[in-house]
Amino acid sequence: MMNKRALINIDYTVDFVAPDGALTCGEPGQLLERANVDLTKEFILNGEFTVFAIDVHEQGDVYHPETKLFPPHNIRNTKGRHLYGALNTLYETNKEQGHVVYIDKTRYSAFAGTDLELKLRERGVTELHLIGVCTDICVLHTAVDAYNKGFDLVIHKNAVASFNQTGHEWALGHFEHTLGATII
Repeated sequence: MMNKRALINIDYTVDFVAPDGALTCGEPGQLLERANVDLTKEFILNGEFTVFAIDVHEQGDVYHPETKLFPPHNIRNTKGRHLYGALNTLYETNKEQGHVVYIDKTRYSAFAGTDLELKLRERGVTELHLIGVCTDICVLHTAVDAYNKGFDLVIHKNAVASFNQTGHEWALGHFEHTLGATII
């Protein structure tokens, strides 16, 4: 029996990718654009569940744990939260389709405090394809939660990046050797 797939496109936003982004991973993230857009387009055109799991923060939120770790980023209602480059156009032209969903997330994992698991279970999804940034932070935490919830994982190494190359490489190994993910 074939696994029913879904794509989770994580945090590919202006603040995380653009040269002037508030918490940019810079060139490694920018180099993903074509692969990220192509994979997302493939899932959308195939009618497969496609999720944009996007970090959101409130201006001046002193209670959020990331406030002590990172500069303000992905603040609600700012251009920094817009999807980066051609991905924004792809989303805008397909967002009305029922299988394309945008989820605000307030923690590293796309599962923490969201209804993502419910949406995946409703659709019978068993295999998650993860792309986006940052490999060793939000992609990693989403993958760990997905593993613990019993989903099969596929990580597209040409569509994930980080501002920490050592962390990126470590996370790819962790996905494969600890979470049993398929790396393609």
